[in-house]
Amino acid sequence: MPPVFAHGRLRLYLLKLLDEAPRHGYEVIRLLEERFQGLYAPSAGTVYPRLAKLEAEGLVTHATEGGRKVYSITDAGRAELADRGGELADLEVEIRDSVTELAAEIRDDVRGAAGDLRREMRAAASASATRVEDESWKAAKEDLRKARQEWKEQARRAKDESRRAREEAQQARRQAKEAQERAREEVQRIAGQLQEQFARSGGVLGSLAGAWLGGAPAAGSADVSAAGADGDAGRASEWAADLAATGDPARDLDRLLDRFRDEVRDAARDRGVTSAQVAEARRHLEAACGRLGTTFGARS
Repeated sequence: MPPVFAHGRLRLYLLKLLDEAPRHGYEVIRLLEERFQGLYAPSAGTVYPRLAKLEAEGLVTHATEGGRKVYSITDAGRAELADRGGELADLEVEIRDSVTELAAEIRDDVRGAAGDLRREMRAAASASATRVEDESWKAAKEDLRKARQEWKEQARRAKDESRRAREEAQQARRQAKEAQERAREEVQRIAGQLQEQFARSGGVLGSLAGAWLGGAPAAGSADVSAAGADGDAGRASEWAADLAATGDPARDLDRLLDRFRDEVRDAARDRGVTSAQVAEARRHLEAACGRLGTTFGARS
């Protein structure tokens, strides 16, 4: 069987998939399997080393989300895709041809096995026909009948196993999709609860909300000056600028909250934290939350 991807072609196709949207390694493997209609699925040992090499070459980058690396294409990666546009078009044709060829080879293997069995049965029947003794002929016919029955049984079992494998694969994909949806709904539910709590608190997260949203401090945070608010607004355009928009506002908000949590936690771990600093952080968080609650309420 010829290789699915010629030398260097898998690398090019990984850039294409990441150009469509940021993805983690498992999602890249799943998409490749779908593109090949389940006839080919690369292993993790094939995909992850190539992603690491692309990152070392500066063509992709990654961010950690929920303990997993989410890979995104860089400007250098897009430039390489643009330079190799003709090669990418040829690769799409090769993929379609590979799917057709793989399917044809599987059909040929099945037909070849069936043809070999039929030839063996005809040979056995022909050999039996040359025998004179009635008992020998009857024994040959019985052997032929059993062989035919066994072949039919094997074919039926193979068909049943193939059907069960397809059903199990489909069920696994459905379960994985349902698990992702449940996780997403749970995150959105928790985010909604937090938003309601922030709105009821009258104030939670002022100077930080200014940094995120570039707005004025929330009520109750009069100690933040106009100059400070302007500085926060300037930082709002820079903070988390590396997190490209995905087109899903809920997911984009989750990523911003993850980045905020990680940076605060890292700062506390690296520099230490005191009770007085915790109290000060609480005041800042209260003010920022009030601003965020007002913003989300206005959008609804």
